[in-house]
Amino acid sequence: MEGPTPVSALIHAATMVTAGVFLIIRCSPLFECVPSVLSFIVVVGATTAFMAATSGLLQNDLKKVIAYSTCSQLGYMIFVCGLSGYTASLFHLSTHAFFKALLFLSAGAVIHAVAGEQDMRKFGGLAQMLPYTYAAFFVGSIALMGVPFLSGFYSKDLILEIAGGSASVTADFAYTLGLISAFFTSFYSFRLLYLAFYGPSRTARLSLEHTHELSGRMAAALLILACGSIFLGILGRDLFVGPGTDF
Repeated sequence: MEGPTPVSALIHAATMVTAGVFLIIRCSPLFECVPSVLSFIVVVGATTAFMAATSGLLQNDLKKVIAYSTCSQLGYMIFVCGLSGYTASLFHLSTHAFFKALLFLSAGAVIHAVAGEQDMRKFGGLAQMLPYTYAAFFVGSIALMGVPFLSGFYSKDLILEIAGGSASVTADFAYTLGLISAFFTSFYSFRLLYLAFYGPSRTARLSLEHTHELSGRMAAALLILACGSIFLGILGRDLFVGPGTDF
């Protein structure tokens, strides 16, 4: 879906793409009555996580990598619903909203800085010219990867634990594809960071002349999202999935 980057950030974090996950969570009593449907959800979710992650590996458009990443993370949320881990799914839905919105808005800042260019192969060396944007992009990327003590670690790792601890063929299938997808997620996230921010600059000189850092309000938005990407997992885990929680 083509659209302005702030709109993409909102849609991928909080509205359209998350509606299906939230619908399954809200209708969980109905799904629990039909185990065969739950197994189907596990297979579809795990396959989606894997297929979208493999697609993200080969994209060169900055926003398309992040968009396929969203699809992959939704696969995690769906398949854990099939394993009756509804609170874990909603936990990942909430943490994902922060770091995915952060990634999209940071991507928008990069695209704006290089005069509308979206092909990562034409970037390079932007970490020195856009240090604040780079820092925000880095935080969002490592949260997406599930680096320990960031929000993505607490929610995504919990989903994999649920899949690994469930004794069924479909759970083993989801666990295997989930682990492979997590590896792919790390790979395309590092690829994105490397192509955009490291190495020699491959950006046209005319674009570099207009390269500038974010304005104050845009920087404040990234800061808020970065704080959520770092702290929501450790602060919200007891609310969502802690022992005795009635969430």
